[in-house]
Amino acid sequence: MSKILIRGAKVLGGEPQDVLIDGETIAEVGTALSDEGAQVVEAAGKVLLPGLVDLHTHLREPGREDSETVLTGTRAAASGGFTAVFAMANTFPVADTAGVVEQVYRLGQEHGYCDVQPIGAVTVGLEGRKLAELGAMHESAAGVTLFSDDGKCVDDAVIMRRALEYVKAFGGVVAQHAQEPRLTEGAQMNEGVVSAELGLGGWPAVAEESIIARDVLLAEHVGSRVHICHLSTAGSVEIVRWAKSRGIDVTAEVTPHHLLLTDEMVRTYNPVYKVNPPLRTERDVMALREALADGTIDIVATDHAPHPHEDKDCEWAAAAMGMVGLETALSVVQATMVDTGLLTWAGVAERMSVKPAQIGRAGGHGRPVSAGEPANLTLVDTEYRGSVDPAGFASRSRNTPYEGRELPGRVTHTWLRGKATLVDGKLT
Repeated sequence: MSKILIRGAKVLGGEPQDVLIDGETIAEVGTALSDEGAQVVEAAGKVLLPGLVDLHTHLREPGREDSETVLTGTRAAASGGFTAVFAMANTFPVADTAGVVEQVYRLGQEHGYCDVQPIGAVTVGLEGRKLAELGAMHESAAGVTLFSDDGKCVDDAVIMRRALEYVKAFGGVVAQHAQEPRLTEGAQMNEGVVSAELGLGGWPAVAEESIIARDVLLAEHVGSRVHICHLSTAGSVEIVRWAKSRGIDVTAEVTPHHLLLTDEMVRTYNPVYKVNPPLRTERDVMALREALADGTIDIVATDHAPHPHEDKDCEWAAAAMGMVGLETALSVVQATMVDTGLLTWAGVAERMSVKPAQIGRAGGHGRPVSAGEPANLTLVDTEYRGSVDPAGFASRSRNTPYEGRELPGRVTHTWLRGKATLVDGKLT
């Protein structure tokens, strides 16, 4: 059946409306629409959003299929309400050539749970010494426009400048993992009172802030676009705010876990809280929430970083950094931003769908919920409350910091170009 009537949903959290999908497109939005010939989804009390877009996902394939694959990662994405994800380049081999990005792109097309747009590496092998094949990746079937060495910082200012100059020719974006490596050697957690008490190596805020300050100035000098990955400190917020006031073309993202969790969690020595950049202080968390609310931080991105059990269930120092996040992202944003009154659901749509789609040029995504637009949609039961159980995750990995924590909201349906990928909370 090609027609679907979503009946009585609160579109962007507003007044109840009916939304009729016909094939791949939204045919009509209104009240009391006819359900003749249509499959009906009763959505009274639920919120309908444009399909979510994640600008920062680690799918691990090729090379680390023990932690995630394009198939399992996109199933996790659909479960979390995402219709498009951008796959980071730190795979094995690294996505630094046209051949590798095309492989990831085609795997996404084959599996069909969401659109997969590969991110190309900035430098060969993520080694920071020589620019990767930026032009070839852009001209490939994958059409890469976003480039990042995420997991590593492009710390050489000359290389960063050259990358910004190169991508400017085709309107590309360099997404920076802001971490001065000399300031974070041996770092295990945020540098501060807790790290001092626990005797763990500190990751100072200035290691992030100094790189962001340098890169926004380089972007201004070159006249190019720079995107800041997983911004995590109050100082970083102020630098980005200053850069935007000067008209510098900079965008920034924050992860759900940096909106909720603090370095106090590390007192448990549970490696599930080990992440890069590290969990920061309560003051940082509040600054990040306010910056997301006022638009200084443009988007929420998950930094979904799956790891197999053996890489996280070990002593803190040996544990890998990272958390899974696709399946819990919207719930954490509801808890930290909507339920606190900092954002409306329309604001959530802007930061988790519209703007990430614009930054990454995800055509057909982040579009208004209106007639004639692609039917990429997410339906959310915002009244739901439940404890997180990673055993039910679609992701291959289970390294979530929210196990057993009660979070609000649950994605019940996801549609990708009119095709249901999630129905009543179950993958199709």
